[in-house]
Amino acid sequence: MKYSEKISERMWNQSDKGELEAERENTFIDDIVQKAHIERELLQSLDGIETAFDGGAGCGRFSILLAKQGVKVTHFDISQPMIDKAKELAEREGVIDRITFVKGALEDLSAYADRSFDLVMSFDSPISYTYPDQEKVIGELVRIAKKRIMISVSSRLGALPYMANPVQKNQFILDQDSKDPWVQWCISAREQMIENFSFNKENVLKAYESGLLSDPDEAKEAYDRGETPWSISYHFMPDELENILKKNDVKNIRLAGPGAYARTIPNEILVKIVKDPAQRKDFLEFCHQYDSNPYVCGMGKDNLFAKGEV
Repeated sequence: MKYSEKISERMWNQSDKGELEAERENTFIDDIVQKAHIERELLQSLDGIETAFDGGAGCGRFSILLAKQGVKVTHFDISQPMIDKAKELAEREGVIDRITFVKGALEDLSAYADRSFDLVMSFDSPISYTYPDQEKVIGELVRIAKKRIMISVSSRLGALPYMANPVQKNQFILDQDSKDPWVQWCISAREQMIENFSFNKENVLKAYESGLLSDPDEAKEAYDRGETPWSISYHFMPDELENILKKNDVKNIRLAGPGAYARTIPNEILVKIVKDPAQRKDFLEFCHQYDSNPYVCGMGKDNLFAKGEV
């Protein structure tokens, strides 16, 4: 087992991950925008789709969505707490009989034959967590897709601004009184993060060129010490992702950057919009249109989205 897989397994198998991840859309506005974009794309792309593979499916946000549309879904994830939460939610929604739950890592999809699923999807960057095998994993996901593939990966152009903005997540907090420990940490540590920040051009250029915002060796050392570092993450450039898909014979590729529009808006305004149902609906519809423009696709908040035909 490679370090990328070992680190991801340790991080995502923390006992509280299932509950925390299931609440992200009630916690952070950028999650609302990103998931609304993907939901819209999925619901517009279900013609001829009877089976789907959801790689890195988490708590079942999209597995359950498709199951409710009558699709038979294989929910594949490295995290048992995530799978347990997804089962709970699928039971609640009455679709557990349409979902097959499998614990596994994207680095090994050998159990699945070529063209096994009408639709293959993988959202919220699990592909990026397979570094240095991210290109091979994309090829494997395409291999098991019969008709359509839809993925999102970590965006290099979207993530680089984080290196000049240590409080970027504060912009997207929906409820300042949330019990989520990450929300409370972001709020309590805000002033200290600003005070301690200094811009490091050398580090930013290194990340720009390599696609790695942190040092993989440091993550490995932390893992060996028994710590739980964040998964090693590779960040893609838009043309890079498109070329990998083309190399695997994916056609009619479309890219988008969910969150590109929302990242320009201050927290106070975002909260006001999202808490008003009419404004929220119109806002999310326009975000989808704006974020799908090829000129901004690399500047999505966290992810670079791609869809294509096999």
